[in-house]
Amino acid sequence: MTQHWCDIQNADCILIIGSNAAENHPLSFKWITKAIEENGATLINVDPRFTRSSSKAHIYARLRSGTDIAFVGGMIKWVLDDMEANPGNYNMTYVTEYTNLAFLIDDEFLTAAENDGKFSGFVGGEDDPRFGTYDKSTWKWKTDDAGVPLKDPTLRDERCVFQLLKRQYARYDVDTVCSVTGTDPDVYRQVCETYARLTGPVGKSGTIMYAMGTTQHTHGTQNIRSYAMLQLLLGNIGVAGGGINALRGESNVQGSTDHCLLWHILPGYLTPPTAAQPTLRDHLDAKLAGFATSDPRSASWWLNYPKYYVSLLKSWYGDNATAENDFGYGWLPKLNPGTNYSHIALFEEMAKGKIEGLFCWGQNPAVGGPNSFAERQALQKLKWLVSVDLWETETCAFWQEPGLNPADIDTEIFVLPAACSYEKEGTISNSGRWSQWRWKAVDPPGDARPDLEIIVELMLKVIELYEAEGGSNAEAITKLRWKGWYDAPQGKNGASSLVDLVSREINGFAEADLLNEDGSVFYRKGELLESFAHLKDDGRTSSSNWLYTQSYNRKDGNRQQWRDNTDYHPAGIGTYAKWSWCWPVNRRIIYNRASVDPDGNPWDPDDFVIRWNGSGWDGDVPDGGWPPLNVEGTRLPFIMKPSGYAHIFGPGLVDGPFPEHYEPLESPVRNPLSSTQNNPAITVWRPDEVGTVEEGYDVVCTTYRVTEHWQAGQMTRNLPWLVELMPQMFVEMSEEFAAELEVGNAELVTVESKRGKIQAVAIVTKRFKPFEVGGRTVHQIGMPWHWGFTGLCQGDTANDLSPYVGDPNTMIPEYKAFLVKVTKGGV
Repeated sequence: MTQHWCDIQNADCILIIGSNAAENHPLSFKWITKAIEENGATLINVDPRFTRSSSKAHIYARLRSGTDIAFVGGMIKWVLDDMEANPGNYNMTYVTEYTNLAFLIDDEFLTAAENDGKFSGFVGGEDDPRFGTYDKSTWKWKTDDAGVPLKDPTLRDERCVFQLLKRQYARYDVDTVCSVTGTDPDVYRQVCETYARLTGPVGKSGTIMYAMGTTQHTHGTQNIRSYAMLQLLLGNIGVAGGGINALRGESNVQGSTDHCLLWHILPGYLTPPTAAQPTLRDHLDAKLAGFATSDPRSASWWLNYPKYYVSLLKSWYGDNATAENDFGYGWLPKLNPGTNYSHIALFEEMAKGKIEGLFCWGQNPAVGGPNSFAERQALQKLKWLVSVDLWETETCAFWQEPGLNPADIDTEIFVLPAACSYEKEGTISNSGRWSQWRWKAVDPPGDARPDLEIIVELMLKVIELYEAEGGSNAEAITKLRWKGWYDAPQGKNGASSLVDLVSREINGFAEADLLNEDGSVFYRKGELLESFAHLKDDGRTSSSNWLYTQSYNRKDGNRQQWRDNTDYHPAGIGTYAKWSWCWPVNRRIIYNRASVDPDGNPWDPDDFVIRWNGSGWDGDVPDGGWPPLNVEGTRLPFIMKPSGYAHIFGPGLVDGPFPEHYEPLESPVRNPLSSTQNNPAITVWRPDEVGTVEEGYDVVCTTYRVTEHWQAGQMTRNLPWLVELMPQMFVEMSEEFAAELEVGNAELVTVESKRGKIQAVAIVTKRFKPFEVGGRTVHQIGMPWHWGFTGLCQGDTANDLSPYVGDPNTMIPEYKAFLVKVTKGGV
């Protein structure tokens, strides 16, 4: 989230899209309800299915799964047209001074509207020219001789972003959009006008709340980009009640991402080294080249990257990391440039027998993975599998799946019982970036142990083996600050326990005495650092995650344990600055220097986030302490961007600087906006498993969760009370579709995709309605994905049907829109 949960109360309009917040994030509705009842806010819900969130909305708009960009692209067109006709309805200073809407773009750049659905620079693949990569050399803005971006504040130059944006979305008129999405045109016009009118004027704000219904598509990242662009055009980033707010699927998904759960990042969103960068200098030079700026008003905060990277290496390797050995950089494993190490790619390598072992830690891909039947087949090729979990899952019990002969499977399986969140202490970071300490309530049962203890003991054994037997790049393991550190944590830099030491280490230490300019001591060696501004690139500091530096410091201890629910903000906007701690530096709303005009006066004086008092900022922690924009020596508000401006034209993604509508990989209709049917930058791992309408797969299927079950089900399908509440796998379908199938409530049906078939109980409901799309009727069904073949209640797995394809930027699978056929009767 750019904001936090409590800030929703400040919104004038709330758009929930790609989320069923009422059921999956119920606490959010406390703040939505407060916004409606106390602030007069309007709630808009956009969803293929009428959900509990829809029931509370003032406006409910249906859309076919996979058509968010068409929907939001049409909203962008509505705003652009209205902005040109009625500029007084919008914060034109915000969009021209704080975003790159006025930037002039390279003359050779072509929008997708000008190039039949593809942007300039597309190069098709040899095997299938429909899919390939982009040469992004034209995706850039013009600069003056000093390298500063050229701009047209009048927004009239044909090469400025505003004019290119108009050309890009000229096709996205109401009738065309609704022919794609299946939305009622009158309702769609109401959505466009309501959101723009309530959030576009100066002093007004709107927030967008999204979840996996947005991300789990072959254009999921671009879905989010479209939301961000709309919010920037309306001046809704950085202000109270605004923002782009990802509703994370679990309580610590934000924390796991911050701390490097994903293959393409290191803690703090740093970048793993590649084989093309053999030395630390090679890596840092490559990164710094992308952060370079010629505008003296740009902070380009990522220019501090070397400080964060070296401090991370010092945290890992301690005294063994020195300037002479590149602080241990050479020991790090290197990615092969261009190689995909994402979830699907790893399971494909398992299926080929190239990956022989798997640690599966708190995850159940045998149920939760895409094309999960194929993933269970891949598990059969492993030599060994370690499962760390609370219960026996389908992943560690894959060999017990009905129809398999265990004698045919050679995989050796180890099951390590883990403690649940209430049986250990530590932190979680919620969607709003609040890092909150959880105290241990009870001891874990039997031999179950906290994950931290398990990984520490495991690595101690691995280190012993490498010390005794050697091995390829053994020093990467043996030189870690691990042995003698984590196994004896008490007293290490003031730590009282293992989890306390790790929390301190995440914050960061002085690895040597740090001196002030006058020679006095600023930090003693081993002291906790108070800000990431104090990190060094010479090995004198360490931090396991620069974003969390300040979470635990020498002045006031472990801030993540703060539990003061007083709102100290002078405008009373609900920042609750002493309830837990929020990265970065306890800033509750990021990019908040965009919430004021160039003189430092808040756009909204009543609900201001920060305001300039003549010598400093009042309110939230400012996004950089510089003075307002009209004061000499200041910096632009979007400090993480090298230009200093928010990107409406965004050249960083692999599939385009503007979002463009493409159909999901499997779609019942052709793309009416261009002849480019699918996102051309995606990877299709198994093209022979793609279903088509011609083969009878003509029903759109989406997956979702229910309140009574959690994720892949291992935590909830073993609890008898929840099993009683939600005992069976089911499929929701419209009354019209059920009538076609001659299926009644509670009857068994078979749902089949190109990848497999499952059976489920039919729930015939008014929550789904047929869509009229491209001149034909399209049915959509929905299924929860919690069931498997273990636990107290069992059922078929919805993800046996989902495809092996994902977003080209993140590789998140396309769970939310694929084709099936449905027949009466069970499998």
